[in-house]
Amino acid sequence: MRLKNIKGAKEKINLSPYIIKNPENYKGKYKTLFNNNNPIHLEIGMGKGDFIIEMASKYPNINFIGIEKFDSVILRATQKLEDITLPNLKLIRFDATEIKNIFDKEIDTIYLNFSDPWPKNRHEDRRLTSQKFLKRYDFIFKKTNHIIQKTDNRHLFEFSLKSFTDYNYKIKSISLDLHKDEIDNVETEYEKRFVSLGYPIYMVEVKK
Repeated sequence: MRLKNIKGAKEKINLSPYIIKNPENYKGKYKTLFNNNNPIHLEIGMGKGDFIIEMASKYPNINFIGIEKFDSVILRATQKLEDITLPNLKLIRFDATEIKNIFDKEIDTIYLNFSDPWPKNRHEDRRLTSQKFLKRYDFIFKKTNHIIQKTDNRHLFEFSLKSFTDYNYKIKSISLDLHKDEIDNVETEYEKRFVSLGYPIYMVEVKK
């Protein structure tokens, strides 16, 4: 269960050098923030940061941005970064429904890791792989639309596959049990828990 209320979380995260406090100011010019022209990869719903921190450490020539809408969750990520220097990593406390307000044709890859499945049919537009969100992503990709999704939820995975293909994405890679396939993989905190419980992890990489 996600922690949503920690006293003083907002104030604490704003003290972190990794936090972008006014992301609207960087729309269309994040390369000036990183001071280079390296590709920018975005994780939407970064949770407590295990995945994006390791990715930024592993790939110094890629810039990483993590988005998380809960103060008390992103706080955990900033705490993990207190003794780490990663010039290619920034974090934003933001709701992805407004993503067009902070990016403009500058993202190379989007990661959707263990997103909320919103299991009720009436909530399907809230899923980060819904057609509604795919249309929003069109405005932020630099050239080729490139999305990598991981989930433990088979219903969400099946929904996503249909949504991607209906929106003219092509499947480049797919796994119905990621940890049994020989695919390079960086784990999230949720993933570690699900794997320890014996759940299969579904993964798909799509491009348009």
